[in-house]
Amino acid sequence: MSGVRVHCVHNFRDPFRAEFEPLIDRAVSITWGPELPSPADFEILVAGRPSPEELGASPNIRALVIPWAGLPVQTQAVLKDFRDLPVHNLHHNAAPTAEMALTLMMAAAKEIIPIDQSIRRHDWTLRYNDTRALSLEGRTALILGFGAIGQRVARYCEALGMTVEIVRRHVEDAVGGEYCQHSVLDLPVLLPYANVFVITLPMTDDTRNMIGQHELALLPDNAVIVNVARGAIIDEEALYNQLASGRLRAGLDVWYNYPTDESSRSSTPPSRFPFADLPNVVMTPHLAGHSGETERLRALALAEVLNAAANGAAMPNRVDVALGY
Repeated sequence: MSGVRVHCVHNFRDPFRAEFEPLIDRAVSITWGPELPSPADFEILVAGRPSPEELGASPNIRALVIPWAGLPVQTQAVLKDFRDLPVHNLHHNAAPTAEMALTLMMAAAKEIIPIDQSIRRHDWTLRYNDTRALSLEGRTALILGFGAIGQRVARYCEALGMTVEIVRRHVEDAVGGEYCQHSVLDLPVLLPYANVFVITLPMTDDTRNMIGQHELALLPDNAVIVNVARGAIIDEEALYNQLASGRLRAGLDVWYNYPTDESSRSSTPPSRFPFADLPNVVMTPHLAGHSGETERLRALALAEVLNAAANGAAMPNRVDVALGY
């Protein structure tokens, strides 16, 4: 066991620290907090949005670990001056996010929100009306993006008796070979058959506004759109117009406008369009990856990465900084 020196700029508190510290090998020496140690001789920096000064402080640095999924845009920009530095992240929120995708899909397909609101008013009318609830068994789920989240969503949809089709960048990848896999170029052919369209791919320059008016118009009537990735992957105005027409329905966890500070958290609309007025939309405030288990899962994931480094093994979850994920 060779050992490794680590500095984490995030001063994580319990329950993370209580879960994390018993998990790390004794060969992992770790310091905490926004103030860098003196001397700055760490080999691994744990930071989501490191400054150039933090990245350049230690002559021994050999890896950056982002303690969540994804690669922040500002971090990607800073790393242009550290092109040879390996970057890793954590996929600890994959299971909760995939579970939320399934929850949003089911809620939108079964029209749970308007039904719930109606019976809370003691109004049973919807029970006796014709229903638009969508039966999912035997339907087709098209999953855009096949990372840790997309792979779980595929298994969940398969368990419901759905046909699963995958669209991904690297079709030749052996992961998930039991599913029909396609390139992005095949989207126009696949969308007309997608009863459920789940978006789980990362936000990059290539994926921004990837789904616009043309793509949405190809979806069949009554299709369910689920987005647990990033709002801007779908064109905002096109999405609102399609949903406002009543032709499609959606479960959306990610948005186009976010609070800028704590005081605005209770008064920030998620879009410039009134999605909240649409009964065919289920809305959650970008919390798909949250659960009561989040910090335990983060602790397990970070310990796995650091223990691998301490033992001279390959660190998991290498990020391609140029691609953005």
